[in-house]
Amino acid sequence: MKARKLGRDYDHRRWLLRQLATQLILHGRIRTTLARAKVVRPIAEHMVTLAKRGDLHARRQAASVLTDKAAVRKLFAEVGPRYAERQGGYVRIVKIGPRRGDAAPMSIIELV
Repeated sequence: MKARKLGRDYDHRRWLLRQLATQLILHGRIRTTLARAKVVRPIAEHMVTLAKRGDLHARRQAASVLTDKAAVRKLFAEVGPRYAERQGGYVRIVKIGPRRGDAAPMSIIELV
């Protein structure tokens, strides 16, 4: 499967996805394009899996991806325990129609 480049070079794409994952953890739901949502979903689900593990190494791995210390704290204090019994599928993507300016397909990505 070919990776989506989102019209950006490697560094910019990496920064964008880290920011999207951080904002998703902090706010619980974000509104973005469908392509971005599909790319950030595996990253966000991996962060929740790390939070379920809960050890120091998992916390350091999450801190290396997320850009805000508050997001790491929330991930391990609230989000991880909330999904302790769930076996995957922590993120939902809901399509909400085209964006008004350029008709890009928009979606809401949220923690279930």
